[in-house]
Amino acid sequence: MLNRIDLRDSPSSEGAIDRDLLPRAELDVEAALEKVRPICEDVRHRGTAALVEYARRFDRVEIERVRVPADRIERALAELDPAVRAALEESIRRARLVHRDQRRTDSTVRVVPGGTVSERWVPVERVGLYVPGGQAVYPSSVVMNVVPAQEAGVASLAVSSPPQREHGGLPHPTILAACALLGVDEVYAAGGAQAIAMFAYGTDECAPAQLVTGPGNVYVAAAKRLLKGRIGIDAEAGPTEIAVLADDSADPRHVAADLISQAEHDELAAAVLVTDSAALAEAVEAEVRAQVALTKHQERVTAALTGRQSGIVLVDGVEQGLAVVNAYAAEHLEILTRDAAAVAARVRNAGAVFVGPWAPVSLGDYAAGSNHVLPTGGCACHSSGLSVQSFLRGIHVVEYDRAALAEVAGHVVTLAEAEDLPAHGAAVKARFDGKVPDSK
Repeated sequence: MLNRIDLRDSPSSEGAIDRDLLPRAELDVEAALEKVRPICEDVRHRGTAALVEYARRFDRVEIERVRVPADRIERALAELDPAVRAALEESIRRARLVHRDQRRTDSTVRVVPGGTVSERWVPVERVGLYVPGGQAVYPSSVVMNVVPAQEAGVASLAVSSPPQREHGGLPHPTILAACALLGVDEVYAAGGAQAIAMFAYGTDECAPAQLVTGPGNVYVAAAKRLLKGRIGIDAEAGPTEIAVLADDSADPRHVAADLISQAEHDELAAAVLVTDSAALAEAVEAEVRAQVALTKHQERVTAALTGRQSGIVLVDGVEQGLAVVNAYAAEHLEILTRDAAAVAARVRNAGAVFVGPWAPVSLGDYAAGSNHVLPTGGCACHSSGLSVQSFLRGIHVVEYDRAALAEVAGHVVTLAEAEDLPAHGAAVKARFDGKVPDSK
């Protein structure tokens, strides 16, 4: 079922790994740009009327307004299954524990007597949080978006999720209930590129935001790329990914189950096993076949596991395996080897690392306390997952008195002249009667 890539007897350093040989989903955001451009422009000019039309066209629902009435949010919480409510409450509690500890503190550095540079951490004023619909329901994504924004101190939060035909044109009631649990009462029934445009430009119902976060399909990613600059973005999320680095100590049942768990997200989901054990690879293949036959979303899982984005990569040893996973830079990386903690400590590129047999990716998806909005498509080599820092801006505050400026004025003037920007130097000299002051 899974494709095989044999890298044994090939160079093992990370730089020697040809990333093009590794499995990866194709996501043509550039092609989607031309499809979302007119949609975003339409929302810019027609606002709510455009959103209502796109709900009819894309979601096949009739709505009059986009904002969800407060009483429907409250009702969704009142009607929520008590077990689901308890699970969401525990997920929120654990996420708050982790994200609260990420808060940044202001700092002040005394550079010279009379000269300080401070850094103040200021939250974004208003954010739009996108929660996808599609083939699954994601109340967990409400938690993962809202909690870090709240812990950062964002004053104004709005959530948008696609309208659901079977729920009268509202987002899924579990999404609404999760919003209620988090104290979010501004929720919109809008999905896809049009939701991102709503947050970027604003409508008569929704004030524009400064930042939009949250995963979505290729059209959401394309809208983020198109509107970046008009609005800040977290990332252009692609299909979900799991990579498992395992040796012969791993339980093939666990590996197969974990690969399948991410494959059920989407036909383009990536599931990659990197191992130095041919016996484990065979055992995992057998387990995958057996477990897929019993899973609910067989067709979706099979499409994902047999696609070019998934496969088994055979390596000479854990050392080469580390080079492969660092080159791959997975969204989710599991380490199922002997001395897994020591191996995990050597991972440099991953959205999140799950260490040992008792920390599956599913735990991180819901209740580890970590965030599951993570970089995909290899972006983990330069980007981080969603966190409190995603919603904060560092502002430098410079305070110098006359003596402190006089001491360094000559250097400022010299560097300004070296860059052929003499007015920069003149702005300093103007404070000292047009002369460079004596630093003594």
